Amino acid sequence: MPALRRFSLPLIAAFFALYVIWGSTYLVIRIGVEYWPPLLLAGVRFVIAGSLMYGFLRWRGAPAPTWAQWKAAGIIGILLLSFGNGAVSVAEHTGVASGVAALAVATVPLFTLLCGYFWGARNTRLEWAGVVLGIIGIAMLNMGSNLQSSPLGATLLIFAAASWAFGSVWSRHLPLPAGAMASAVEMLVGGVVLLIGSVVSGEQLHAMPPLEGWLALAYLIVFGSIIAFNAYMYLLKHVRPAAATSYAYVNPAVAVLLGIVFVGETIGIEEALAMLVIISAVLLISLPQWRRPAQPPAVEEKAVPAEARTN
Repeated sequence: MPALRRFSLPLIAAFFALYVIWGSTYLVIRIGVEYWPPLLLAGVRFVIAGSLMYGFLRWRGAPAPTWAQWKAAGIIGILLLSFGNGAVSVAEHTGVASGVAALAVATVPLFTLLCGYFWGARNTRLEWAGVVLGIIGIAMLNMGSNLQSSPLGATLLIFAAASWAFGSVWSRHLPLPAGAMASAVEMLVGGVVLLIGSVVSGEQLHAMPPLEGWLALAYLIVFGSIIAFNAYMYLLKHVRPAAATSYAYVNPAVAVLLGIVFVGETIGIEEALAMLVIISAVLLISLPQWRRPAQPPAVEEKAVPAEARTN
């Protein structure tokens, strides 16, 4: 019976959403920023997705968040979405290939491990080995021609990964709304901050985007935000955290493949070797998590943050 549940259709669909859909969003962002200013694209995406989720949850009878929950979720939304996703969008707007962007963001588990240390977490030697290996991988990635041609993009991607990791760890110590309402509020606040950043930075939409630009925005709203976020939260309730976050070393491969096939992106030997090193580092960090016993489902009503995602 447990074996049948492990391979149930909902679990397969949820893993597909994380592996393929989230991996594809890097390419869709790359297409979208050709027609939309990057901060405007991200802001509109999250405001619409957050509004739809919030309205649906309230219609289903979910309680409105308290002021303390709005503040807590707003802080996390700014760190994860405004800083994290916004930085990725701007980095891809500078010309960074979508596959390279996904590879840089795959370092989120490394930063998460480091941030957790300051909240009292004690890491194993295997996990510290993963951190060291991951730092080597980051150095190798920055030696590649793709990021060397865009120093700003490289800086933004590392900032995005660190911001997302810090927000993910901090979220465990804040009074977030229950269930999916946390994601809805995070998207609403993070999206509004992105729109403010778009105005302050002087972004302008000089012409209405063509159909391709609107389709990219719609894909990011429906698939990248609403469907993938809920799939992630479903997995966190039904599988080990290490399994739920395993997309961190699958998304880069998906993003690289899609970028090569659909828009002719290329990666050099340095990026290819860096991919192997970074993925190996994430695997080292994940192994101790697989060995730990599953958490009892006694805290199911506690809000679950959308961790380790910036796309």
